[in-house]
Amino acid sequence: MENIKNITIRREKAEDHRIVENLVRESFWNVYRPGCSEHYVIHVLRDDPAFIPELDFVMEMEGEIIGQNMFMKTIIEADDGRRIPVLTMGPICITPSLKRQGYGKALLDYSLEKARALGYGAVLFEGNYNFYSKCGFDYARKFGIRYHDLPEDADDSFFLCRELIPAYLKDVTGVYQTPQGYYVEDAHVEAFDKAFPPKEKLRLPGQIFG
Repeated sequence: MENIKNITIRREKAEDHRIVENLVRESFWNVYRPGCSEHYVIHVLRDDPAFIPELDFVMEMEGEIIGQNMFMKTIIEADDGRRIPVLTMGPICITPSLKRQGYGKALLDYSLEKARALGYGAVLFEGNYNFYSKCGFDYARKFGIRYHDLPEDADDSFFLCRELIPAYLKDVTGVYQTPQGYYVEDAHVEAFDKAFPPKEKLRLPGQIFG
């Protein structure tokens, strides 16, 4: 547990699960698609073998959960045949009313340091470069890592990487594999979402999934 100003960051507990799922739902609703799937994704990932309970965090303000982040184990299938252990991250979020005030960066910096302290060498995930570059991430292509199933000429600017151990990816080129737990079926999302308060799904500019 750590205090940053008026903030506490701690491990998520079982009794936090529904609160966190609702927080994730509120944060991602209508952002990338009409509605969202991230609250179901986090529900599923907690039972995935690749899930790391020691790196499953919530951020509190005055006893109220306002943010969360989690990590999963995955690999890079290196071009020389090696399987390089790495992490992926997320969903990560801050309650909508507190976004763009530094809380997300504080949570991310804290959780990345905890991952480094546990000996993990690198984190790769899909995110916005303009934000995550402030926390030490760069384009994964600069490390020689390719995103699975992405054509060579496709835009890969969403695919980011940060080494936690210096030179961990030196002499590594290969393909990153997203853990299967992140792939969920729409029908399962719809069924899960029925347990939450009704919200209107909207098609908005900038959404990347329809």
